[in-house]
Amino acid sequence: MTLKAAFIGLGAMGAPMAGHLKAKGLLHAVANRTQAKALQLAQELGVAAPATLAELAAQCDVIALCVTADADVLNTVEVLAPHLQPGAIVIDHSTDAPATAKRAAAMLAAVGAHFLDAPVSGGVEGAKNGKLSVMVGGDAAVLERARPVLEAYALRVTHLGDVGAGQATKAINQILVAGIAQAVCEGLALGEALGLDPARLIPTLGAGAAGNWFLDKRGATMLRDEFSVGFKLALLHKDLAIVHGIAEQAGTATAVIDRSLADYAELMSHGYGDDDISALIRLKRKSRVSEG
Repeated sequence: MTLKAAFIGLGAMGAPMAGHLKAKGLLHAVANRTQAKALQLAQELGVAAPATLAELAAQCDVIALCVTADADVLNTVEVLAPHLQPGAIVIDHSTDAPATAKRAAAMLAAVGAHFLDAPVSGGVEGAKNGKLSVMVGGDAAVLERARPVLEAYALRVTHLGDVGAGQATKAINQILVAGIAQAVCEGLALGEALGLDPARLIPTLGAGAAGNWFLDKRGATMLRDEFSVGFKLALLHKDLAIVHGIAEQAGTATAVIDRSLADYAELMSHGYGDDDISALIRLKRKSRVSEG
């Protein structure tokens, strides 16, 4: 039987992910914090935009979330839970703490529904191109039932373990993202100061051991001071605050996390919170960040 899926949270990632579900014939309904945005996308895709989450829950067997904060996840699950069909699956693509995932799973288990924590990596481009990497925690059999939904917008779907394992993996992902951004921005700021041609520099670096996704996707744009292309730095700051707690509890080093939290907090204090994380290059240049 064809799954009836819904998508909640229609931001830069969620809207294209919902579009891929529609292209696969799986999307039944959408919802967003602002109903006007949901209605607009629903009209474009030819699906429903129920007035309440209770109505949405009653209509769908798989519901995907892509929201901002841990509280948003828990509040959404709390509203959905009493109205879900038996055996319904809620998939959380947000980035939050493993403990939050476990709390959400317990809330759903109490009403006979299931939860998968399934954060994603690949950026806005990955969402638009349907090539996200999805890291999943939860029951393997539940994942198999939900796999057609995930594969609508994923290049890779990996089962990492029980509920919480997906978010634990995303924590590691965000440390790597932050560290790579630190290195690339610092290196390209030096290249800029030395007068090297970006059109030659970036492909040359990318062809060797220094090559990486961030350099390839953000190198040229950051040197053109184009910072509206991807993941907002305020969101990475939010994620790293979660990761810091996880690392402290595990007893591992936090040097990259600490430096990145401080740097992104400084950028946010100057009004750059909505910039892509590549705006970090502002701090790596000789000029003061406040000079723009």
